[in-house]
Amino acid sequence: MGRTRKVGPAGSFGPRYGSTLRKKWARIVSAMRKPHKCPRCQTRAVKRISVGIWRCNKCGLVFAGGAYIPYTKVGDVARRASTPPRPR
Repeated sequence: MGRTRKVGPAGSFGPRYGSTLRKKWARIVSAMRKPHKCPRCQTRAVKRISVGIWRCNKCGLVFAGGAYIPYTKVGDVARRASTPPRPR
């Protein structure tokens, strides 16, 4: 395996598939692999089990989310629409 300091996770592709696609893939994979915030305990311990399935390593919560990130924009809109407004 060659050096991948510049290309990150896309280094496994080598020179194939073009630079633009490799950069997009590197951005997606690095965002997927970083720890995300748990909706229950609010710690940064959520990791991906498989496509669309996420688990918190601290509290053990397993939930469905996006394929590459646990919270999608459509899911955020649906969550805002389904929760009642806070009293002021």
